[in-house]
Amino acid sequence: MHMVAEMIFMKNAIEIREIAKFGINELLGIGMTFVVLGIGLAYGLQVMGDVQGDMTSDSAEYNATASAIEGVGKIPSKMPTIATIVVAAVILGILTTYLWRR
Repeated sequence: MHMVAEMIFMKNAIEIREIAKFGINELLGIGMTFVVLGIGLAYGLQVMGDVQGDMTSDSAEYNATASAIEGVGKIPSKMPTIATIVVAAVILGILTTYLWRR
């Protein structure tokens, strides 16, 4: 029974390794995603600010846009942390893959 369980584990480990293959060239796509996301958020916040400027300050729409601007404005402040985590995960993945094959 132990041998069967070990063979199933090895088969699953090989399948997982085949699924998780990646290369350093995939960092370019991740970087471009962060750049596009940052540009989109910046222009989106600018547009929402312009729309809010056209409203009267005591209306429900003004308050709704203020809440939206505040909520969306928090995302760019977290992007450096998210980027650091992604890069660290990729580097650890590459090191793990390299050391696993040694």
